Amino acid sequence: MPEIHLETFIAAPAEVCFDLERNVDVHQASTSRARERAISGVTEGLMDLGDEVTWEARQFGFKFTMTSKITSFDRPSGFSDEMQSGPFDYWRHHHRFESVRGGTLMVDDLEFSSPLGPLGKLVDALVLSRHVRNLLSERNVTIRRLAEQQI
Repeated sequence: MPEIHLETFIAAPAEVCFDLERNVDVHQASTSRARERAISGVTEGLMDLGDEVTWEARQFGFKFTMTSKITSFDRPSGFSDEMQSGPFDYWRHHHRFESVRGGTLMVDDLEFSSPLGPLGKLVDALVLSRHVRNLLSERNVTIRRLAEQQI
């Protein structure tokens, strides 16, 4: 199962970073390349524990939907979202926010697996791990820019 770990320093308080990360509008703005949009559940504003959102996106020329749910929530330290339905066999993303000198260390830990057994594992290794890491990195650049503008 692929695991992605990213650390992003942001010169802003953890509370600001936490709220930007759980904001559906910010998520949509940061994933405009994939044309992600919230189509049901929480479709704007901040998500809280137990909230669900269904995303529609286009990746590799295919349109798909994925429903995620906030399964743990401890503001401003972290939260987790898990796929409830969608294209993966498994998807769990834990977001942590550690106060450090001069700002916040935002940490993403993501685990996922594709369907189709050995073929899915090959696709994960050859294509999806790098693709998902790049999407998260792009999203983190947006979060950092917005957070640092608020100070």
